Parts: sequence; C-alpha cells; structure tokens
Amino acid sequence: MFQLEKGAAMKLRVGYELVYECVQPTPMLLMLNTHYSHAKEVLNPDLLVVDPPVPIRQYRDSFGNLCSRIVAPPGKVSFSTSAVLEVSSEPETRPPYTEQHPVEMLPDDTLVFLLGSRYCETDLLSEFAWQTFGTLPLGRVRVDAICNYVHNHIVFGYDFARPTKTAWQAWQERKGVCRDFAHLAVALCRAMNIPARYCTGYISDVGLPPPYAQMDFAAWFEAYIGGCWQIFDPRNNAPRTGRVLMARGRDAADVAISNAFGPTQLLKFDVVCEPL
Repeated sequence: MFQLEKGAAMKLRVGYELVYECVQPTPMLLMLNTHYSHAKEVLNPDLLVVDPPVPIRQYRDSFGNLCSRIVAPPGKVSFSTSAVLEVSSEPETRPPYTEQHPVEMLPDDTLVFLLGSRYCETDLLSEFAWQTFGTLPLGRVRVDAICNYVHNHIVFGYDFARPTKTAWQAWQERKGVCRDFAHLAVALCRAMNIPARYCTGYISDVGLPPPYAQMDFAAWFEAYIGGCWQIFDPRNNAPRTGRVLMARGRDAADVAISNAFGPTQLLKFDVVCEPL
C-alpha cells in the first residue's frame, strides 16, 4: 500500500449526510465507517448518527469491513458523521517492491482476488488481457500498464453511471465513473494472475488546481505485488493526498454503502473530505 511521509501531517475532515425515504419499516445494511487500518490516524472518530435514532448493530464482514445493521422507520431517515484524521500532507508513494508472485506461491488469502466476481468478468476479458499485456515484464510494470490503458480507454462522466454496469460493459462502452475504471482494472489484473481487490472511500482535492468537482465517495483498487497490497487508481492515475479507505472487497457488490431490503428513495447525498 502507499506509505505516509514521515514528519509531514495534516488534519483531514471526512464525513457525509445521506437522507433516504422509506415507505415502510425497512432493514438496511450500511458500510459507512472508515476502515480499521486508519485507527492510528483517527483524532475524532466517525460515529454513525441516525435520525430518527434507531438501534444499530455492528459486525465485521469476511473482508474486515465494519457493517451496521438497522431497521429504518417509515418516512425520512438520515445517516451522518464527521471525523477528523491526521494523515500525510504529501502525495502518496509506493514501497519499492515490484515483483509478481507465481500463483502457486501466493498466500492463501489472496486467491479469492484472482477469481471472477459479480462486476469483474475475468473470463470475458482474459484473451484481450494476455494479448495486450502478456509481453510486458511481470509485476508492477504490468499493473501500471493496465492502469494507463484503463485511464485512457474510459471517458469519465457522472451521466455514464449505471449500478449494473460491469467491467466487460465498461470496456465495450468506453465510458463510466470511478467504479467502472476500478472494475475494469481489477478484472484485467486478475486475468493476468495478479490478485486485485476493489476499494472505496474518500479522496481529497489537496494539491489539485481548482475548479473542484462535487465531493463524492471514490473507488480505486489494490494489487498484490511484491508481497504486499499496493494502491492503484486508474481513474486519477496519479498520486493523491488524503486518501482514506472505507471498505474493500471483490468488487462494488461487497462494499455498497447501503443495501435496503425494501423500497427506498435517496433524497440527499453530501460527502465531505477537506483539510482543516
């Protein structure tokens, strides 16, 4: 993964306000907390606030993500939080390890991230992946080449978002949002026998020139290279400052910010990620 520069830190506020409307009591599964890997950086924790108040039961899923279970009452219900973390004020850097492990030498817990999943159809993209990247050196060179390809292949636009769009469809349509960039890169890495897992969270605009786009949750991925998980971001395709992980999994199906088991409508969606 990316490492923090020693001696350079900033306070970063992250949070959100989401408002839904439910027509009946509705069980919901939420994934709205920062990942435990940021525990040492937390100054003010991101406690989930539900209005009107309801009981919250939390657990960690098989990927280590913190999940919250509630039953939302009929009418409007809001979810909000505001947290402060102390993070690096410098752009991300990667560790020096670049080698790719043969499949037979990979740790057991990485193997699930070689398999196809709901949004990442490795079987449909395998032939293209080997034809395009198969002659490149093994390891991070291949992952960087995949990120460069995806970054240039897909045109970004919020109007192109579709909750059912898969990596294969994004590759064919050549347009999408950050989750489509991540899904396509993940699928191509897996096709090349490189474990890759989907990530979601916050990314600040620190270090970028204005104008700034409206803040949103972001998607990127991690590839298992050099004996560790390293961050790659085909949407931005450049080091960023102030990246905060919320959840990771096989693809977006594993890390949805909310799953409602009944009819709901999203009325408000505000996300904050800014330096203090």
